[in-house]
Amino acid sequence: MELPVWFEISTFVGLTVLLLADLALVVRRPHEPSVKEATLWVVFYVGLALAFGGIVLAVTNGQFATEFYAGWLTEYSLSVDNLFVFVIIMARFRVPRKLQQEVLMVGIIIALVLRGLFILAGAAVIERFIWVFFLFGAFLVYTAINLVRHREEDEDYEENGLIRRMRKVLPMTQDFHDSKIRVVENGKKLWTPMIVVFLALGTTDLLFALDSIPAIFGLTREPFIVFTANIFALMGLRQLYFLLGGLLKRLVYLSLGLAVILAFIGVKLILEALHENQYPFAGEREPLESIPAIPTWLSLTVILVVLLVATVASLIKTRGEVPDAEGAAIDPAATDIGEPGRADALTEDERRAQAATGEDQIRRS
Repeated sequence: MELPVWFEISTFVGLTVLLLADLALVVRRPHEPSVKEATLWVVFYVGLALAFGGIVLAVTNGQFATEFYAGWLTEYSLSVDNLFVFVIIMARFRVPRKLQQEVLMVGIIIALVLRGLFILAGAAVIERFIWVFFLFGAFLVYTAINLVRHREEDEDYEENGLIRRMRKVLPMTQDFHDSKIRVVENGKKLWTPMIVVFLALGTTDLLFALDSIPAIFGLTREPFIVFTANIFALMGLRQLYFLLGGLLKRLVYLSLGLAVILAFIGVKLILEALHENQYPFAGEREPLESIPAIPTWLSLTVILVVLLVATVASLIKTRGEVPDAEGAAIDPAATDIGEPGRADALTEDERRAQAATGEDQIRRS
């Protein structure tokens, strides 16, 4: 069964309107959302994704709906893991707290455009060369092994060559000018650090897509399902960034859970390629019925169970620990990195030291 064209068009129109409305809301009122506000938005987007899956079920069949839920859960869980890097980027470039929402929103839109191109290219390749699943599967298994090997290491962000080059070449201001990327100072047109932050988020998410896109193609070959699952996973990411805060530090087994999911999907892709039995320069071949194909409902079950176990085990492991306030929505004034956009505010320890010095001077006088 194919997805109705009217359903695909109306879905993309509705999601575009929703994204534009969300962007307009952020631009008109830049602020750091409260826990309550972030919670309501996350619940709204999660509920919207669940409702959309129900609509897919009503319009098409259970197969497409199951594929959407499995893809959305996989992309959403990978996005949560990626929040660690977003946190580091925000601190690295000292983005003011009130501008972080807008930065994330623009970064998400850039990511959607780049992922859309990735998805179109991936769908075209898979349509003609099903044996590419061997490459996708091997890459996912390799990624899973690396996640297990390096999960104890601290996450860090390294600027890619494009970002380093831009910072050397572009004439740039030292400070942010709200959300502007171009300003005039002393009669000269200068870029602001915001342009580098946007590119850092966009290019970093493109690297994340190297494992997330092959992973979801292992669950469905329908480009519409792949793209909508990515949209719903990314739309609530901005609010989730502010909601989780230091709780990100408590999800100690999330990387291990994601490794299991990626390895499972990688094996699923390899089995599907073996089942299809199509290889380069080998001509048309009959599928191998003896090679089992893992059904989507089983994939969804495995993803749900693994995420649940990883989350519960993480919370039990870190029970009683106080969340690190720098887990998300980092106050740029709390670090001294020496990058463009440096704030004049002092750290808490420096303020206390100055206060103590001031009191001592008063007593002496």
